Amino acid sequence: MESGYTIEQINYQDTKPLILDVHYAHRMPSIQKSFGMFKDGELVGVCTYGIPPSHTLLKGVCGEEFKKDVIELNRLVLKYNRKNEASQLVGQTLKKLGNKIVVSYADGAQDHLGIVYQATNFTYTGQTKPIKEIYLKSRPHLHHTTFRGKTYKQMEEEHGDDVGYRLRSIKHRYVHFVGDKRFKKLARKALRYKVSPYPKNVKPI
Repeated sequence: MESGYTIEQINYQDTKPLILDVHYAHRMPSIQKSFGMFKDGELVGVCTYGIPPSHTLLKGVCGEEFKKDVIELNRLVLKYNRKNEASQLVGQTLKKLGNKIVVSYADGAQDHLGIVYQATNFTYTGQTKPIKEIYLKSRPHLHHTTFRGKTYKQMEEEHGDDVGYRLRSIKHRYVHFVGDKRFKKLARKALRYKVSPYPKNVKPI
């Protein structure tokens, strides 16, 4: 850890300024654990983890046996994005999770490649598939799971012309195993996604 920096667990409310004002999604995810990076006492970065909104993903990563251990790194946001801050923040917080299978995504629509995940030794498991999803034109940042279980017709009845379809952006998916040696060995062996070489030649995050 470079001089002047500390990383510590913070509460949900403390994450809001950076997540809502600085992160491109401008919405709060479901958070179980949140960590702040401080530089000379100023909060300059936030990294949060939570249960993935996709129930399919929970079993899809390493099967039924490990679904309870899956957690998503769902926000990584830096106020100034100075050199090495991202990798330090991710690397240090991974050590504080216990036995977990960590999944995270780099959004191709934002020209993100996931360089920070490559720098912290995540396993690359390819890209997500493009999926058509329902959204509200007046609130485009709402997560698609907000409307889970509702048909387009039901949404039209509730929201009228504000409802539309769009293609969900393609994302690079990364997986990392943390915890004790035995857990990591068993979970890694159970990985159901195909491991691929790190993607290159795209504007890095």
